[in-house]
Amino acid sequence: MRVGADVPKQFLMFAGKTVLEHSVEVFESYPRIDEIAIVVREDYIPDVEAFVEKNQWKKVKHILKGGKERYDSSLAAVAIYEDDDNLLLHDAVRPLLTHRILDDCIESLKYYNAIDVGVMMRDTIIQVNADRCIDYVPPRHLLRSGQTPQCFKRKTLRQAYEIALRDPAFVTTDDCGTVVRYLPNEKVYVVEGDVSNMKLTFKEDLPIIEKMYWERMKSE
Repeated sequence: MRVGADVPKQFLMFAGKTVLEHSVEVFESYPRIDEIAIVVREDYIPDVEAFVEKNQWKKVKHILKGGKERYDSSLAAVAIYEDDDNLLLHDAVRPLLTHRILDDCIESLKYYNAIDVGVMMRDTIIQVNADRCIDYVPPRHLLRSGQTPQCFKRKTLRQAYEIALRDPAFVTTDDCGTVVRYLPNEKVYVVEGDVSNMKLTFKEDLPIIEKMYWERMKSE
C-alpha cells in the first residue's frame, strides 16, 4: 500500500484496514446486495484488486476507472448495468453505513425511483445576502444534511444524466440533485440517515470515525 501526503482519503487506515475496506465490507456482508462495483482512480486499481484478493470479497464484480468529475464515477456504474437494476451509490469515505439504512433504502425503492439519505439538522441554518446579512432563516424541521447511499432505478438516473449532459450549464456534485433538476416530476424520497454515517472530509475526522467504530463493536 502506497503512502504519502496525496493518498486519497479512502485509503487512510483505521482499526487495521483502510476506509475503503470498511465501506466495502458493509455491502459485502449485507445479504440483499447482489454485487458490488468499485469506482476508483486509475492508478489505484491495483491496490483495490489486492484488497479484493486479501479480503476474499465475493460480491465485487467490477473495478471501474473514475473520471475527472464526481458524476463520472456515477456514470461509470450506470454504464455497466441494465435499466431494471437498482443502483445504490455510496461514498467510500462513509465507512460506518448501517444495514438499517440499506434496508430502508431498498424497501423505499419499491415505491420510488430515486432515494436520498439525510439526517435532521442540529443547528439553525441562516441564508445571507451579498452584504453578509441574514435575509432568510429556513424552517429547520424541513432541512436535512445529505448522506449516502443515493439509490435509483438505473433507468431514472440514466435519463436524468442524458438530459443534464446536453445542458451546457450543467454543474452538479450530487446524483439526487441531478434528478431533481432534470426530472422535476420525479419524486426523490429521503430515508432517515444516522450521525455515525459521517463522511471523512478531513484527516481530523478519522479519530472520530474510529471511536464510533469501536463503540459499535462493543455494543454488538
